[in-house]
Amino acid sequence: MKGVILAGGFGTRLLPLTAVTNKHLLPVFDKPLIYYPIQTLVEAGITEIMIVTGGSWAGDFLQLLGNGKKAFGGHVNLHYTYQDGAGGIPVALSYAKDFVNGEDVCVILGDNVFEKDVAIDFVQSFTKGGRVLLKEVEDPQRFGVAVVTGDKITRIVEKPKELISNLAITGLYCFDSQVWDFIDTLAPSDRGELEVTDLHRYYLQKEELEYKVCSGWWTDAGTFESLYKAATYARSQS
Repeated sequence: MKGVILAGGFGTRLLPLTAVTNKHLLPVFDKPLIYYPIQTLVEAGITEIMIVTGGSWAGDFLQLLGNGKKAFGGHVNLHYTYQDGAGGIPVALSYAKDFVNGEDVCVILGDNVFEKDVAIDFVQSFTKGGRVLLKEVEDPQRFGVAVVTGDKITRIVEKPKELISNLAITGLYCFDSQVWDFIDTLAPSDRGELEVTDLHRYYLQKEELEYKVCSGWWTDAGTFESLYKAATYARSQS
């Protein structure tokens, strides 16, 4: 399986911190934010990883990380591609299609920080279809959420206004090769972007969407509060 880290976007919710750098290069305790999703994939055995980024500071990732071997081990190979503009998570993922080359892919959002080793079983037990990692949260209205009945996801809602589930869909997904065909069928939402929740719904309609519940801590780092939380979590396991 190959890994893709989505590290584009403009980080406007973190201005002025992001006025002169990419959000994913901001410090989280003792490392730049981008180190954490890379480490999550490497811990799960994924060593061929593409970083999708864009904007004025895209070259800073190469300067910081190089090919990945110095920071993450000689078996790791980092690759890069440049995304023009925005368009949503499925658009960003589409830039990695040739890199993935028909294999299964594990996708992680570049501003997601997970407790050490929580992704190992999630990745290594994946066989086909799609898979999402869920986590109980106190503020589900910030996220896409999954309604679970028994052992199956029955519904997915993006940023629900009413409490229908407290199981947030974290920024860690596995997809088989069908994902590229599904992306081609997506239409923009009211925000003018392709939504990853719509991509998950395609797998759900085919009854091929699996889930696991995250056993450790998790946070995104897209707001001042969550960036601070990510640093405190990271410090706790240093």
